Amino acid sequence: MYKLLISFYYICLLLATLPALAGDPQYPASTIPAALKEKAHAVKRMEEITFTMTSSNESLYTRHYVITILDGNGEDNAHLLVPYDKLREIRAIHGVLYDADGKSVKKLKQGYLEDIGLTDGFSIATDDRAKKYAFYHSTFPYTVEFEVTMRYNNTYIFPDWVPQGQRDLAVEQSRISVSVPANYKLRYRAFHYQGEPRIATEKENRIYTWEAKGMKARTDEVFAPGWNTCTTAVWLAPSDFEMEAYKGNMNSWEEYGKFMYQLNKDRDQLPEAAKQTVHQLTDGVSDPRQKIKILYRYLQEHTRYISIQLGIGGWQTFDATAVAAKGYGDCKALSNYMCAMLKEAGITGYCTLVKSGNGRTDMEQDFPSNQFNHVIACVPMGKDTTWLECTSQLLPAGYLGSFTANRPVLIITEKGGKLVHTPVYGGDENRQLRHINASITPEGNVLVQAHTVMTGEQQDDMQGRLHVWSKDQLKQWIGSSLDLPSYDMQHYEWKELGTAIPGINEDLTLTARNYAAISGKRMFIEPNLLNKSSMRINSESQRESEIRRTFSFVDVDSVQITIPAGYRTETLPKITLLHTRFGTYSSRATVQDSIVTYVRTMSCEAGVYPATAFAELQQFYDNVYKADRAKLVFVKNE
Repeated sequence: MYKLLISFYYICLLLATLPALAGDPQYPASTIPAALKEKAHAVKRMEEITFTMTSSNESLYTRHYVITILDGNGEDNAHLLVPYDKLREIRAIHGVLYDADGKSVKKLKQGYLEDIGLTDGFSIATDDRAKKYAFYHSTFPYTVEFEVTMRYNNTYIFPDWVPQGQRDLAVEQSRISVSVPANYKLRYRAFHYQGEPRIATEKENRIYTWEAKGMKARTDEVFAPGWNTCTTAVWLAPSDFEMEAYKGNMNSWEEYGKFMYQLNKDRDQLPEAAKQTVHQLTDGVSDPRQKIKILYRYLQEHTRYISIQLGIGGWQTFDATAVAAKGYGDCKALSNYMCAMLKEAGITGYCTLVKSGNGRTDMEQDFPSNQFNHVIACVPMGKDTTWLECTSQLLPAGYLGSFTANRPVLIITEKGGKLVHTPVYGGDENRQLRHINASITPEGNVLVQAHTVMTGEQQDDMQGRLHVWSKDQLKQWIGSSLDLPSYDMQHYEWKELGTAIPGINEDLTLTARNYAAISGKRMFIEPNLLNKSSMRINSESQRESEIRRTFSFVDVDSVQITIPAGYRTETLPKITLLHTRFGTYSSRATVQDSIVTYVRTMSCEAGVYPATAFAELQQFYDNVYKADRAKLVFVKNE
């Protein structure tokens, strides 16, 4: 066990911060450099973070910071929210409110701190709580100062340092200092940080310090990577660690996986009744893949997702017996239960850690650390692998969707962790194919009959709503996405296809009023009825971040529109053909015997592109936007 004392360095640092809380600090808003006010709603004047590893299973954390609120859009920065749980306890909280001149207006009173439960919306039991406080001041600018001290009763959790937590926050100065035993390996990964940390040795400790100054606010950027990879940041992670009497090492994915395996070892034992059920369902089935489908369907029909997170329970699963008895569990418990049933059927499955979220999520594959927030099941089958999202009662076996597809994941095996990649769904899987028959009345109204087939990630949102929304709610949601004048929807039906890559058939009939613009003897129509691109990229500032597109897709629209008798074609829109590194687009309209035939195809590929390609991206979407609104002009016969 490490034997550490808080160093003289930290005592001096703590004493240096006390006058700022005891009197009026010199943080008048007038001293903020003008360049830091540009595009900013708040300015972080200073931040001092210290993190000290005091033993093999304990750490101390202190954060002292001052933020000036420039306007109403920055007021969230005047609110304090300090989470705590069984693994982290709050030792002290102090706070002061200052006016524009830096004079003390109000001090935080401990009795006014709210103690609230932090709910994620689905956990029925969690020890996640927080202390909450907000300073309110009617005159801008004003300044808030907070200092928070916490004790971690583990060395598994290390803080990250992100001095600029959001784009509209400017930073005058921010610093983090981390103290560990001199013989301890502190692991870190720096992003957009020039140089190396300052390292000092004091007695038995080694102190690492990072500092940032003069960070300007930045504008929002479309198709940008995760903010943590766009701004200055340092990720910290342990080497050896302890958490509630469990010891582990995070130097490699293999070692981290060994810890997770030991943490959950022998929790896959099924009760006798559950074993009998597995054999009743699968003993007569020879195809292992069919067995997986049968057991996965059984899981979906007999369990539900309910999260319970208490202490180490955020990482250690309920055992399979508990899930069998209760019929519910969180992502870990349901995945473990699924693997236990597979094991009883003679099939090996593994619980797998993943960083979930729609679209690809950023992950440092060569920096082993706790970068995960979800668990799924993986079933290797020779050269093939079946992936199972065990919290879903809807997805077919083998399909993950945008929530967990196309990203690195960590399979937990008895030999340790193994980093692999989940399936990638491209344009061949993510399709939207639509066929429309429409007719325009002499008054300019249009009757539309549309049949659409959506597959893969193109149907994910729809599928998620089909089973929880009423038909009227679905019609309202679909209607809100239609770029049409006022309309009446007469018919709407849908059907799931039940395919390996899930798909949905959608049929709708509607009448839109004043769709065709009639002026004198001319009639103007836009043949692209239901799939106009709304993307316009306007940016006056220079692009800073690389361009990251996370979704590949193909859209094909085939439209036939019957126009009223007595009109002839005057103008056809130009044929549009676009080929870029970001995707392709084509549209063509022809007219024969009073029938307009319009075909539009658009495909885009996921990828990462340099910031210098942004002008090309702007031009591509601008051209698509214009082509989608191209008009046909008809004139009445004399």
